[in-house]
Amino acid sequence: MSLPPLAALRAFEAAARHLSFKKAATELAVTPTAISHQIRLLEETLGLRLFDRAPRQVQLTNAGQELFPVLRDGFHEFSRVIEHLKRRKAQRSLTVSVLPSFAAKWLLPRLPRFKVAHPDIHLSLHTSVDVVDLAANSVDAAIRYGAGPYPGLIVQPLFFEHFAPMASPVLNVQTPDDLRKTPLLNLKWLHSDAMTPTWARWFDTARIRDADLTTGLAFSDDTHAIQAAIAGHGVVLASFEMTVQERQSGLLEQPFGPQIRGYQYHLLHSGKGARQAEIQAFGEWVAAEIARDKDR
Repeated sequence: MSLPPLAALRAFEAAARHLSFKKAATELAVTPTAISHQIRLLEETLGLRLFDRAPRQVQLTNAGQELFPVLRDGFHEFSRVIEHLKRRKAQRSLTVSVLPSFAAKWLLPRLPRFKVAHPDIHLSLHTSVDVVDLAANSVDAAIRYGAGPYPGLIVQPLFFEHFAPMASPVLNVQTPDDLRKTPLLNLKWLHSDAMTPTWARWFDTARIRDADLTTGLAFSDDTHAIQAAIAGHGVVLASFEMTVQERQSGLLEQPFGPQIRGYQYHLLHSGKGARQAEIQAFGEWVAAEIARDKDR
């Protein structure tokens, strides 16, 4: 590119915007003489007169009127992009891998409060049920559900999950007898053991016999099962911790107990890498949210 000197272009843009060499000089922290010199240099480079000069004012020529908006818009765009890049460099980032159900039912409704508490941290969520490599650079930390152990990782226990029957108020499930007459929504768990929250385990804990456990729809995703319960398709054995908003809003109710306990959620990270301060801030915020739920 063959362009005139940047200083001359800046001087012209400021003088054209103010229609004053003096005001342009004040803005650019130079003397009016310096502004005049830069504009003459630009005019000589272009071989065109850009200003009509009078004793107390200047006016743009036709060439000046053509050049001014191009430079004005160009300098504005330069400034916008440079400020954006500076802010992005200053912003801290954190990528956390979470289970899709945990993201949808627990984390996402609370994220506005994280943004208020940590406006300088840009949080990215990686939603997956797969094992992630926390030694790689793509993910800084993970929230996982299970018994553990998690060898080689820093582990912050979060909370145990508890499960109980949840139903839409329109079904009017009030007693265990009502439960026997209502479709039971079932979840297909990838892995099942003695801690898996199944209807069979719940009925055994509740000491309720002769219940038909195959009357309702079956789901592979608990968020879909919860939505089906809200729609009145049956009763779901849902996580007490994952249905806080649904119960508070009256979409679901827990008609009776008992609750059965599941596994615990943990925040995991390698203890290495450049995001340790951000991981600590995120972990402290999650712990504060858990305490907030207990106080309700």
